[in-house]
Amino acid sequence: MFLIILVLFFLNNYVILASDPDPVQDFCIPNMQATTIANQCKNSSTATVEDFVFSGIKSSGKFGPTGLAATSVNSNIFAGLNTLGMSFVRADFEVGGVNVPHFHPRATEIAFVLEGKVYSGFIDTNNKIFAKVIEKGEVMVFPKGMVHFQMNVGDTPATILGSFDSQNPGLMRIPTAIFGFGIKDQLLEKAFGLNSKELSKLKKRFAPH
Repeated sequence: MFLIILVLFFLNNYVILASDPDPVQDFCIPNMQATTIANQCKNSSTATVEDFVFSGIKSSGKFGPTGLAATSVNSNIFAGLNTLGMSFVRADFEVGGVNVPHFHPRATEIAFVLEGKVYSGFIDTNNKIFAKVIEKGEVMVFPKGMVHFQMNVGDTPATILGSFDSQNPGLMRIPTAIFGFGIKDQLLEKAFGLNSKELSKLKKRFAPH
């Protein structure tokens, strides 16, 4: 019986440590003048409704070369999210626009199609693909840590709203991670069957800006 209790104790602590910690107060608006851990939050009596409202995603952001404009809403730019264990993103797609394969190491994502038709999917650790075209009003979930992707396959621009169960989900774009951060050329040439000229083009294309 003692062994069962011990196992349950460790499993419970593993689950707790594997996600954002529960807040210990109603909310925590960051105190930018904090000098100690004890006063990292503003006094709750000084909080206003404006601390809990964000207006930065009324319209799309700046489009990149893949036809995607993504605007993240996290605790770094929206103070009201601090310690609440969640964040958000607005993703706009030009016709044919792509959100390249990527993953979030610390969060599950739920994507809601606000407008358009988007080919969406993820790949699990058994290398099985789960993908289909989702349309306005439909939702798809991408489990934590799974590589996923999106492409506007409609004839009009598309918009997705994504929600994460972490205030800091993290983001790793596969092409940039592989070709943009200095992995040795010899390894990449062998891994992907590339010659030096082809690899040079990819490294130039996916170098971080």
